[in-house]
Amino acid sequence: MQVVITILSILLVIDSIALIVLVMLQEGDERGLSSSIAGGFTDSYAARNAGRTKEGQLKKYTRICLAVFLVFALAINILQ
Repeated sequence: MQVVITILSILLVIDSIALIVLVMLQEGDERGLSSSIAGGFTDSYAARNAGRTKEGQLKKYTRICLAVFLVFALAINILQ
């Protein structure tokens, strides 16, 4: 059982590093107050295709990495 915990811990560290890199690669969200009043771009062409951009892909990979992080952390906690 200790071997599984060690492997999961190593994978958790690798996933943590990947998560840090993905977050650091993302641009800041500087829409500010004007977009919250105007509603941002909710019905435009850019909003419908935001997932196809580099920023959209980074957000998707960040969410996946976060989900994997949570699963590994819970698995390690349960196994201990």
